[in-house]
Amino acid sequence: MTDETAQSAYDESTEQPQDEQLAAALRESAELKDKVLRTLAEMENLRRRTEREVGDARTYGIASFARDVLGIADNMQRALDAARQELSGSTDPGVNTLLEGVELTERELLKALERNGVKRFDPQGEKFDPNLHQAMYEVPDPSVPSGMVMQVIQPGYMIGERILRPALVAVSKGGAKSSSGGENQPNSAD
Repeated sequence: MTDETAQSAYDESTEQPQDEQLAAALRESAELKDKVLRTLAEMENLRRRTEREVGDARTYGIASFARDVLGIADNMQRALDAARQELSGSTDPGVNTLLEGVELTERELLKALERNGVKRFDPQGEKFDPNLHQAMYEVPDPSVPSGMVMQVIQPGYMIGERILRPALVAVSKGGAKSSSGGENQPNSAD
């Protein structure tokens, strides 16, 4: 019986370290599982952030080029306006053909900008919004509510959801306050 007692004592002494080893292995397994899950979550977040950055780069990557092209579009518009005023009564078919060609070129330029996500906006008659418009001067007119866009000096452009260039506008002054009552007023904390 001494052999049995010795065997039993041996089994009990080896079970204790096995339980500790099992517990340690389970703890390590849980820690490794947690690390794997955290790494997977980080990788998923990185993938989403990268997709968003690639999308933004596609959408907004041409912003600098588009700003340069806007100057060309503005000059074309000014040239057309001046030519129309000067040559409005002309019967010369060559002059009319030239004007039509320049108008067509301007339309194609604006279409090309639009195909690339650059959209023109003309806020005539809208409430002044300092996020979209840049006030150049005020126009006293008691018949129009105060804070309304009276005249668009230069149209604005957006690229995606961002302002590429604010519209340059004249704002009404002196009429009744507009119904929205200053919800778009600049924040003094800015």
